[in-house]
Parts: sequence; structure tokens; C-alpha cells
Amino acid sequence: MFRNIRLLVVAVITLASVACAKPPQAQVDAANAALSKATGAGAPEYAREAYSAAQEAVAKLDAELKTQANKFALTRSYAEATRLAAAATAAAEKAANDAVQRKQAAQTEASTVVADARAAIQDAETALSDAPKGKGSKADLKALQSDLTAAKSALGEAETALNNEHFRDAKAKAEAAKEKATGVKAGVDQAIQSRQGGRRKG
Repeated sequence: MFRNIRLLVVAVITLASVACAKPPQAQVDAANAALSKATGAGAPEYAREAYSAAQEAVAKLDAELKTQANKFALTRSYAEATRLAAAATAAAEKAANDAVQRKQAAQTEASTVVADARAAIQDAETALSDAPKGKGSKADLKALQSDLTAAKSALGEAETALNNEHFRDAKAKAEAAKEKATGVKAGVDQAIQSRQGGRRKG
């Protein structure tokens, strides 16, 4: 009889512990916080694959929490949710770390291209100021000056993007500025060569 009572008590305690099973809120909060951190670190732009994996992990966690919440209280178990929360946190932390590293690399690369574009524009300005001026060259010089103005505008946009931490945009605009400026320099060099060639023939 005492043995039966003891078994009954154990059963009641077991049922009570199951009935009192609660979501692993601390772990769930940690997973959501890690995903938010990854978002703030720029993972959607700089670590897209890792960020998507983190989002998927959090979605699986949410689905499991809903599944357990819809079950009868005595049958709920949050062991899987706890495991999924840990996996989601790890995935989000990886996305954040990847984003920080890649963003730093993008910043360095963009800064280098902006500096190159700035130097190319200075070279083009110097070349344009020394360009041969005379009959037949006025229209060409005007076109080259227009291209130089466009290059300066693109550089300004690149610098703004760099300051706002839009590094990919900064790099693209700086590359466009550099290309324009290089074209101006090449145009001036060609004009000088043509002028010198004409003088030799004369």
C-alpha cells in the first residue's frame, strides 16, 4: 500500500512538473536580441546568406513555440525549443560577426577607390589647364571640362556615401568618377600628341 502511495506521489509530481513546463523565455529573448544585433551590424547587406540562415533559425524557433503552445498543457515540452533557441542565437551571432568583418573590408576598399578617384581628378585638372588652346580645340576642351565636372560630382556623391557608411555605393560612384577623370586626362594627352604631330608635319 505504501508503495502504491509512493508511486502515486511520484506520478503526481511528474505530471505537475510537465504541466508547469514553460517556454525558455530567456533563451528566446537571447535569440531575438542576437538577430537584432545582426541587423544593426549590417548583416542584411554584408552577410546576406548568414543573415537568411539566422532568420530561418528564428522562424523555426517561433514555429516550435507555437506548436507547443497549441498542445494540451500536460503534453507540452520545450526541450526542442531550447535547442532551437541556442541554434538561432549561434546563427545570428555568426551573421553579425561576418557582417562586421565584411563591412570593414568594404570600408577599406571604398576609401581606397575614393582616394584614387580624387587623385585622378587632380591629374585631369592639371592636364586640362595645360591643354593646347587654339583653333579647333575649343569644342573638345568644353566637352572635357564637362566630363571633369561630372567626375567631381560623382566623387562628391561617393564621399557622402562613404561618410554615411554606404560603402558599396561609395565604391561604385568613386569608380565612375575615376573613369571619367581618367578619360579627361587621356583626351588631353591625345590633343597634345595631335598638336605636336601637326607641328612636326608643318
